[in-house]
Amino acid sequence: MPRTVLIDGSVSYSSNAQIVHSKILKELLIEYLEDLEERNESLLTFFMSFLKNEDAVDIEERYDLDQIIKMLFALSAEKIDEIDSSPFYSFPKLSDKKDQIIKFVESIYNLWRNKHRFMIQKTAYVSNGIQKIYKEMILVKNNTDFKSLVTNFYRQILINVSDERLKVLRQLPSGAQVAFSVDYPQFKSEVLNGSKSLYKTPFVWGVVFEPPVIFYTKSNKRKGLFKVFDKPILKNIEFDNPEDWFAFPIHVGKKYILVYVYKEFLAMAAGLTNLFELAGYGIVQRRKPDGIYFYGLEDKYFEKDEYRNGIIFKEEDGTYVGMVGRDDYIDYFGYMKKMILTIHNLIVIDSGNLPIHGALAEIVLRNGKKANVMLMGDSGAGKSETLDALNRLSKYVSEVNILIDDMGSLEIDDNGNVVAYGTETGAFVRLDDLQPGYAYSAIDRSIFMNPNETNARVIVPYSNYKEIIMPTKIDYFLYANNYTKVENDEYISFFEDCDSAYEVLSKGARMAKGTTAEVGLTYSYFANPFGAIQRKEVHEKIAQKFIEQMIKTGVKVGEIKTQLGVSGFEDDGPVYAAKALLKLIEEQ
Repeated sequence: MPRTVLIDGSVSYSSNAQIVHSKILKELLIEYLEDLEERNESLLTFFMSFLKNEDAVDIEERYDLDQIIKMLFALSAEKIDEIDSSPFYSFPKLSDKKDQIIKFVESIYNLWRNKHRFMIQKTAYVSNGIQKIYKEMILVKNNTDFKSLVTNFYRQILINVSDERLKVLRQLPSGAQVAFSVDYPQFKSEVLNGSKSLYKTPFVWGVVFEPPVIFYTKSNKRKGLFKVFDKPILKNIEFDNPEDWFAFPIHVGKKYILVYVYKEFLAMAAGLTNLFELAGYGIVQRRKPDGIYFYGLEDKYFEKDEYRNGIIFKEEDGTYVGMVGRDDYIDYFGYMKKMILTIHNLIVIDSGNLPIHGALAEIVLRNGKKANVMLMGDSGAGKSETLDALNRLSKYVSEVNILIDDMGSLEIDDNGNVVAYGTETGAFVRLDDLQPGYAYSAIDRSIFMNPNETNARVIVPYSNYKEIIMPTKIDYFLYANNYTKVENDEYISFFEDCDSAYEVLSKGARMAKGTTAEVGLTYSYFANPFGAIQRKEVHEKIAQKFIEQMIKTGVKVGEIKTQLGVSGFEDDGPVYAAKALLKLIEEQ
């Protein structure tokens, strides 16, 4: 059985019969019995009473699954002793197998809860706010009813089987973790420039989260660069079954990117909706996407195996098309976020502007002084950690408004000022390097990925779309150096000219922190493997132009040492850097 389970969100749930007659329960039972046999567990002896054909290869032929399901249905309605004494049932005697039944029910319930569970409501798109909320409330009610039905079904069986009274009831999450409202847009023209199957895919227009949302993925690191080919691919891509895919139209900064996600990777798509702004159908129906991304394509679309971890094509009309395969190792949100940002950055470079891998914050002190500070650096450089540490210096700091969390772009406005734009309305944050409680303060809005593993992550919204696409003038542009140990309290230094600044920025040195497959001191051109390196020749000219313009217009360009990659300074390094930044703003 796939790890991802889709639940119909267009119906109301009120009867145990809906569970008993569902395809999902039978598939869970098959998966459970296969696992029992593979591990040769002692509980197999219980199911010997339900053997139908011992020599059959297929689980469904070997065991009488219908009889097992009928037993669960009966146990949800009557006490186990009453079932044994009733002439209406033909089950083997059950009352002497209470412990085995309890273990079976607990195990299959846990198996269900370990699935990635999504409710899909097929309903007509509405733009009216009140109508939209009404439809979302129906979806919430259906999921609440479904959750109660599953929980009560499980609990009533335990009550009817066990000799002990349940003293503590735990309302464990057992419904859908995320629910999507989908529809099929009526396109005004051939805006997608691809096969008809791209138009037949359900498009997501509404999302409901049931916190806490926790997903365990098969991978927790991203590896390699996304290669770019200037040739078309879109006309070759066709879905055999469009209903197995879901389309997520999103705003990435000022760009519109359409993301197609194969159903097994809906956990990645859920994270997508916590990180970017969903686009309305007015845009979907009329506007050609600036980029399209296919997450989970079959092997036949990749000329080489290595391309399955990410490849980008450029159509003749300038549209970028990104693709990843259907492998376990791409089951990590980094492949979702970074491909989308790479596509965004390629579009930005084509327009003559500068994509920046970095964070931007408006820092307001209690004494009234403030500054817009951009911290540039690759993953794990200490950008978010330094800003978080600054935010905790509440005795001196009034506000730290995050305008860009990880990726943005620079433009030169009509007055010659260098201004920044953001891309994301949320943050994909590494938990390992953050102070305790950072993510849990927003647990009701967050999506957690592999919280018990190295490189555990949380996706949390932090801003609104209107704020991130407003042009913001920069006061300080600092490279986040996480590998140099600070001597003589020199946490921040400034470059005297464009050449010295470009030398440091272009080298992109960083001590890898386990966020990718890299280890040790690494180098990444302009700390940005997401578009900059793929278009290095063009990017170099753009970067030099913007550095010169920043220095010319009074932006302080320099380096801040976070020491996040220095042994012994993983916690205190960003705090020292934050205090130095605070002092800098105070003295300006």
